[in-house]
Parts: sequence; structure tokens; C-alpha cells
Amino acid sequence: MALVDATLAITVLGMLGLILLKLSLNVLIPRQWTMQQTLSDAYLTYEKAYAQRVPFETLTGVSSPWPAQPQYSTTSIEIGRTPGGTPVTGTVYRTRSADGSNYPIDGGTGTTTNNPAAMKIWKVQSVLTYNIGGNTYVKSRTVVRAQ
Repeated sequence: MALVDATLAITVLGMLGLILLKLSLNVLIPRQWTMQQTLSDAYLTYEKAYAQRVPFETLTGVSSPWPAQPQYSTTSIEIGRTPGGTPVTGTVYRTRSADGSNYPIDGGTGTTTNNPAAMKIWKVQSVLTYNIGGNTYVKSRTVVRAQ
């Protein structure tokens, strides 16, 4: 009888342990996803700041980090690391497009009638793609620069 009671107690404790393990994993998995979302948002904040501070001559030059559409640049990056030290990587695609009111030399179809101040306006876009758990995520940031 004592052997049956001990076996039953061990079985109940084993089942309770498995339930608690499953509950703890349910708590940790969303936190890991949230942390990786935070890493990607932080990297895109860097991209936005970079697009805002790069000199306009560099932005519109031939060696621009954001080539004019339809071309784009591709860079593999490390977004950050998880607390366990695992790198979170992704790919950044960068491009820029001219505003339609830019003069033809600046990629638009504008004239002195619709652009009397000769403004140069560019939409600068960075797109980040990364994988979490077999799913691919895409985020982007767009900055409008004018001179």
C-alpha cells in the first residue's frame, strides 16, 4: 500500500512540475519577443537619426547611403544581443525618392511655377527585416529632408 501511495505522490508531483514549467515558458516567450521588438525599434531610431543628420550633399551624392530609387543598398547588421548573448541579426534596405516638385535635375518634374524657391525634397527610407522564431518581420522608418 505504501508503494502505491508513493508512486501516486510522485506522479502528481511530476504532473504539477510539468504544468509549472509550461506556465513559466508562457511567461518568458512573450518577454523575449518584446525584447527583440525593442532591439529592432532601437536600431530604427538610429537609422532615423542618421538620415536626419547626414549632410545633404552626402545624402544626394553618388556614394549616398540611400541611393535614388529604383536602386537601393543592402546591409546585413547585428541589431543587438539577447541576455544570453545570442545575436539578433537583420538586413537593412535603404533608398531615397525625389519629390515630384523637385526640378528635373533633382529627380522631379517641377518648374519655376510650382517650385519657385527651387526646394529640393527627398524622402529617405530605411527598411529593416529580421527573423524571430521562423517568422520574418519588416519595419521601416521614413524621413523627409528638404533644402
